[in-house]
Amino acid sequence: MGAGHSNATKRADPPGIVQPTMDDVAALAGVARATVSRVLSNHANVRAEVRERVMHVVAALDYRVNPQARGLASKISKTLVLVHCTTPDAEPNSYYDSALELGALRAAAAGGFELSTLSLFTDDPRRSDKLIELLASGRCAGAILTPPMSDDVALARRLVGLGYPAVCVAPGDEVRGLLAGVGLDEEAAGHEMGAHVVALGHRRLGYVLGIEGHRSAELRYAGFLRAVHDAGLPESAVTSSRGDFTFRAGVLCTQQLLDTAVRPSAIICANDDMAVGALFAAHRMNLAVPAELSIVGFDDAPISAHTWPPLTTVHQPVRRIAARAVDLLVEMLRHGMPAKAVFESVEHRLVLRESAAEPRD
Repeated sequence: MGAGHSNATKRADPPGIVQPTMDDVAALAGVARATVSRVLSNHANVRAEVRERVMHVVAALDYRVNPQARGLASKISKTLVLVHCTTPDAEPNSYYDSALELGALRAAAAGGFELSTLSLFTDDPRRSDKLIELLASGRCAGAILTPPMSDDVALARRLVGLGYPAVCVAPGDEVRGLLAGVGLDEEAAGHEMGAHVVALGHRRLGYVLGIEGHRSAELRYAGFLRAVHDAGLPESAVTSSRGDFTFRAGVLCTQQLLDTAVRPSAIICANDDMAVGALFAAHRMNLAVPAELSIVGFDDAPISAHTWPPLTTVHQPVRRIAARAVDLLVEMLRHGMPAKAVFESVEHRLVLRESAAEPRD
């Protein structure tokens, strides 16, 4: 051998021949680019039939991995995304969103991952596509879906079909069969809340609902109505008003519920932010709480213990739920998808404080 030559053969591409790309493989196999990357990296989180289809296309196209590109991709695979979805003009849910982020951030750091957030709008027809595009880009290794995205069956099916790891916070029943999830027994929590209010002797009840279609909030309301029915009260005993989980909605809905000929003696709110708004409205109307009006919330946000009077509410361990969702996602990324989607239920508890008492009459 002459100097400068190697005894290893090096394959050269014929001049003018364009080599296939990972995008070509993905298009022909009918999968996302990130799925091809997972297959070529021998990632465990890919279904067998998808792996076989991708490898068949790789062989047919004689595709070869670009080591430099793979090295770049490996540097951005330690990020998880927490997905929020709200109406465009809604104020943030001051406790719930921040508690989710804090719980998820701590768990991600403990697992050696970074956490990013993705904010989507409920009226955006491309909201699911935007999440899929983010995961397909390789910038995030997996997603934690929060309501209402965690109720989206079509999105869950897309994520499963594309092989993208995702865990849901408070998923609906159909989604639970597709993706792993963590949450409360919302119906049972609503029932316990309603049973307590009815047991105090209230027979004229107002309820401030959450966003329409928000499964968790609707289940709380269903449980509340079951408690009312169990007590033998007619449907007419309950008057409702639709809110959006914000303080402002609590104020406006409470004013609406109280602006009737027969006022409720108790108002129950789908979350604490709205319950604090209800307290504000009651004070502004010079109503004594709980002597003239009982008010109950849900979540046990820190503010609920510092209002006057302090709020009776249902404790929901939001940070623990988010942390466990991240833990499940990290387990998937390290060991592959489980054969069956799992749902873990966490305990709730009724927190009794001074905002609810027996009605004066």
